[in-house]
Amino acid sequence: MALLWLGIGRKINLITADGINMKGTGISFWWQQRGVHEKLLLICVMAYFIQTLLPFLFGFPTANLLAWFSLPGSLGAFLFKPWTILSYAFFHASFSHLFWNMVMLYFGGQLFLNLFSKQRFINVFFLGVLVGGLVFLLSYMLFPVFSGIDATLIGASAGVTAVFIFICTYMPLQEVRVLFFNVKLWQLGVFFIVTDLIQIPNGNAGGHLAHIGGGLLGFIYARQLKKGADIGQGFEKAMQLFLQFFSLKKSPLKTAYKAKSKGPASSGESFTQAYKDREQQKKTDAILDKISQSGYESLSREEKDFLFKSGNS
Repeated sequence: MALLWLGIGRKINLITADGINMKGTGISFWWQQRGVHEKLLLICVMAYFIQTLLPFLFGFPTANLLAWFSLPGSLGAFLFKPWTILSYAFFHASFSHLFWNMVMLYFGGQLFLNLFSKQRFINVFFLGVLVGGLVFLLSYMLFPVFSGIDATLIGASAGVTAVFIFICTYMPLQEVRVLFFNVKLWQLGVFFIVTDLIQIPNGNAGGHLAHIGGGLLGFIYARQLKKGADIGQGFEKAMQLFLQFFSLKKSPLKTAYKAKSKGPASSGESFTQAYKDREQQKKTDAILDKISQSGYESLSREEKDFLFKSGNS
């Protein structure tokens, strides 16, 4: 579901104030302008409408629909429905469950995307969903207290927690306003994780364990990124191969004729581009280190603009 979007709408010609003609469909153009966190939010909202309206309109229990998308707590059931390791994140148990997850997703996403690219956001979110789901599954398989309990997991909390804890770990000294107080991000991160730990024996143990799994992923990802290692690259490459596989299956075979490019010119251009990319990455890393040490507000206007442009390129 997360990978599908149907752009429906009439075609329009959009002329900007600068005289640039942008052609496209109304809804698809609007969709393209949304941030990746907003797209995930809208997909979760649509999924909630589907899980609420379809059972009502066709007269079957909601549980029958959710059974195909929620992550089961037993290995046998999971092997029968392996896609649930991701699909569980797009469905929610109640409106309040959806609402608070989406609030956290939106504001956490805003903070994240001010500093990092949308691809890194996707990596952190979905790796958080995967690790949170695995922690849930392994906990119900290994701990005696869960023996005989037929539990399932739904909700985006593991991915949302991964994003939030990533930010708290990467720039722990950054202050945010909470009601009437300024609070450092590391303090918020510790509060959320400790709250989940305390609440495990009091109900919804599987959900809290998934939150902790997602938070652990976010913490490790940020710590490794500070050392120069992006642990999400393997996931990113796997997703690219997955999408390429399906795009090749759907695309008809075409024969294309391409003029031979001149060796020295093309190699020179690629060298220049690679040099520019390296220099831009060095500047970005220096700014992110400054944020980590002194907070976002310590940046100059020029540094903030550079970081914003880099994150959206």
